[in-house]
Amino acid sequence: MSAATSTELVERQIEQFRRNFAIVREEVSRIIVGNDDNIVGIMTCLLARGHVLLEGIPGIGKTKLVQTLADVLHLKFARIQFTPDLMPGDIIGSTVVRENEAGRKSMEFQRGPIFANLVLADEVNRATPKTQSALLEAMQENSVSAGGQTHPLEQPFFVLATMNPLEMEGTYPLPEAQLDRFFFKLRLDFPSAEGLHEILDRTTRQHNPQVDRVLGQGDVLEMRETARSVPVARPVQQYAIDLTLATHPESERATEMARRFVRFGSSPRGTQALILGAKVNALLNDRVHVACEDIRAVTLNALRHRILLNFDAEAERVDADAILNDILHRVSEPR
Repeated sequence: MSAATSTELVERQIEQFRRNFAIVREEVSRIIVGNDDNIVGIMTCLLARGHVLLEGIPGIGKTKLVQTLADVLHLKFARIQFTPDLMPGDIIGSTVVRENEAGRKSMEFQRGPIFANLVLADEVNRATPKTQSALLEAMQENSVSAGGQTHPLEQPFFVLATMNPLEMEGTYPLPEAQLDRFFFKLRLDFPSAEGLHEILDRTTRQHNPQVDRVLGQGDVLEMRETARSVPVARPVQQYAIDLTLATHPESERATEMARRFVRFGSSPRGTQALILGAKVNALLNDRVHVACEDIRAVTLNALRHRILLNFDAEAERVDADAILNDILHRVSEPR
């Protein structure tokens, strides 16, 4: 294959990626009011082979957003409502005894709702740690182990877990180390007055808007491969590393706010999320390589749940976003 032909192929792949992404975003926006940044964030995680932790008060459309995305992408969707009495077998499935017509009995694995392409783990902090760990293990391994056998999960496999930040009594907050398994942490804000008007116009009339299935499973897998192929120059990669190290209070690159308010900084998974998320952002901005602005665009979503704050931060009501914005302001880009 000649260099010219190879370049044309890459350009076609990138153009197809951008076109597909725009179609999905437009179709989802027919149902979901506002939250365009979160739609992009969720799609970025899906294409970067990550998982999303979505935080927001009840009733602002978290579940509807995921259901709509599954419909638009023509993917198998499953919703798991996490409760204190939910058991690991309710998620991954269990081995049951089957009897055939001849009366012979055999053991058969009955698949649970985790065997879907898009899994909504609703209010994940309401289940016990034992049940949470079953979900987190499946997220990490892309497979389920039961009865001495390993059952792979069909790709794409994408988990979107929700948390209600208001009602924490009687819940089991995810350990800080387990939050690191989520690629992005996104926040859904309360809609504006104009947004509420639009929600009422769409949901309180005779006919609700419908979406079309615009992509399929194969299209999503192809877009994943295109995103992974975007190159990253060494200085840009160093910029992502510098941002990560700036979150560590003991590092020489740490900012004053990080030294004062951070207990533990981001893990290497945070740096991976910066690079992979930036690759998708680069394609959306018609670039065939990652730039520092792509790294900056995904920093808050990629690192806000990976920074553990100390008591001083809680006492002075300093959140992770404020620390990250300060880091973005102080860490210089490579020349």
